[in-house]
Amino acid sequence: LGVTITAMSKAEAAVTNDAAALLARMATRDESALREFYRQFHGQVYAFALKRLRDPADAADVLNEVMLEVWRSAGRFEGRSRALTWVLGIAHHKTVDHFRRRKNHPQDELDAEMEDENSPTAFDVYAGAENASLLRRCLDGLSEMHRQIMHLAYFEDLSCEEISEISECPVGTVKTRMFYARRLLKRCLGALAEAAG
Repeated sequence: LGVTITAMSKAEAAVTNDAAALLARMATRDESALREFYRQFHGQVYAFALKRLRDPADAADVLNEVMLEVWRSAGRFEGRSRALTWVLGIAHHKTVDHFRRRKNHPQDELDAEMEDENSPTAFDVYAGAENASLLRRCLDGLSEMHRQIMHLAYFEDLSCEEISEISECPVGTVKTRMFYARRLLKRCLGALAEAAG
């Protein structure tokens, strides 16, 4: 197990270094670096935008806006975070801009701080889903902010700190959103399983 973690860490570091090198090349207007950067990150950016916007055409527009912004601002990447975190931060801003243009900006109401030892784990949440369609149905029923947190945490495998940076909200707020999203998923999956059984 220790070998696997080390190998994964080295692989992750290689991708991060590669992405940083691509951004440095893009800062000098190397178009081949942009093509490679797009190849590496377009799927994650598109998936992120699609989860929030729920419209493939809008998600594709946001993807294009993000990549254009990456091209324009590659020289500003400082390497303080992973390239993926930086790019998803740009994607977050572009999706917010998209909502503003549509005058459909999501409302964000949260309880102050919420941490519960008995909160369901990711395993608890996903173990209740016997098939992907039930899980998709429950995920689609979440609010946009909860879907975003679940996507970043479980599909992009980002830490609370990275999600905080992308969402521009405190780590405690990220944890609160994750708590409620897991609880809502657990309830939904339980209700669907009960209705099916």
